[in-house]
Amino acid sequence: MKLGLFGLVAALMAGSVSASEMPHMAKQGQAQRLMVDGAPFLILGGELGNSSASDPVYLNTLWPKLDAIGLNTLLVPIEWDQIEPVEGQFDFKVTDALLDQARAHHVRLVVLWFGAWKNSMSTYAPAWVKHDPARFSKVRTSDGVSQDILSPFDMDTQVADTKAFVALMAHLKAVDPQHTVIMVQVENEIGMLPEARDHSALAEKAFAAQKDTDEVFQAKAFARYVNAEVKAGKAVYPLP
Repeated sequence: MKLGLFGLVAALMAGSVSASEMPHMAKQGQAQRLMVDGAPFLILGGELGNSSASDPVYLNTLWPKLDAIGLNTLLVPIEWDQIEPVEGQFDFKVTDALLDQARAHHVRLVVLWFGAWKNSMSTYAPAWVKHDPARFSKVRTSDGVSQDILSPFDMDTQVADTKAFVALMAHLKAVDPQHTVIMVQVENEIGMLPEARDHSALAEKAFAAQKDTDEVFQAKAFARYVNAEVKAGKAVYPLP
């Protein structure tokens, strides 16, 4: 069944968050600056490896090097398959350990959501998504070969991904009043391989109804998907 996105977030809405108390972008002249705790914040940032934050024990071994560098912010992935290994059952133990360690080292976090895509592929989608192509359509090439890429034209995929992302944002709102997390990136390095666009049945139907080039058609599909996901997440917890 194809469900509306915002029907899924309603139950997770837990009151409004004052924008003045949140990390936010503020305009100054022609520029934008990041405000954290009511003051401009300059990110002195680094990025962890894709799986470095997935094991709290391993992550704990990296802090001496990170402390020595003098970073004040880390870009850290949080993975869909990690927080929702079983559909509808969310597990934030690793997320909470990450927050605890960052606070202990006085480091802020920018969360990178590995949802439906990471470097084009759907590597970090849960097994229950990957193994159900009848429900969660995959991209196909022009000669019909299925790829390990979830199709942005499938609303079941968008609804499931968005539900997990909204659950993460609701959890951060509940457990992070200190605003350890100051910003979120939604999805990562989205793109198409090995062809310019999706040729699945859903994509072919959509392509026939418009006149864009292959690249523009596919880019618009990804943009619609991610924009809807961002909107749903910000409705729960409006971090930048």
